[in-house]
Amino acid sequence: MRALILALTLLIALPALAVQPDEVLSDPALEARAREISKVLRCPVCQGETIDESNAPISRDLRLYLRERLVAGDSDAQAVQAVTDRFGEYVLFQPPARGANWLLYLAGPVMALLALALGWRFVRSRRPAEERAETLSEAEKARLDQIMRD
Repeated sequence: MRALILALTLLIALPALAVQPDEVLSDPALEARAREISKVLRCPVCQGETIDESNAPISRDLRLYLRERLVAGDSDAQAVQAVTDRFGEYVLFQPPARGANWLLYLAGPVMALLALALGWRFVRSRRPAEERAETLSEAEKARLDQIMRD
């Protein structure tokens, strides 16, 4: 039972392992804001992890820069904008739907509609077996009847 509790505790604490003790702000309110903002920022190296979950050096730089901006008095939106200006929109888990990003937002639904249209066309193009049998020539029908009788 103790092993299970220890394993669950470690799983819960894993996201906190990437943030180094020297990065944590002394003000708990600012640190909480930094952690919330970090949930929307992606590690440029790991791609699927937030900057708080990643141990990559670039994530450490992002965490430190974010905390610098918060200590300087930036609002959450200003801090995210500063990080985006410095590192690009790629660090956002949900980039704004504008410009070339529209391609990303529309690609999934367009592909789904295309797949549905192709599937519908394929199903509609298939003829029943009775129709296919009628397209046989008279010689083929006679040969088929002979094969079926034997």
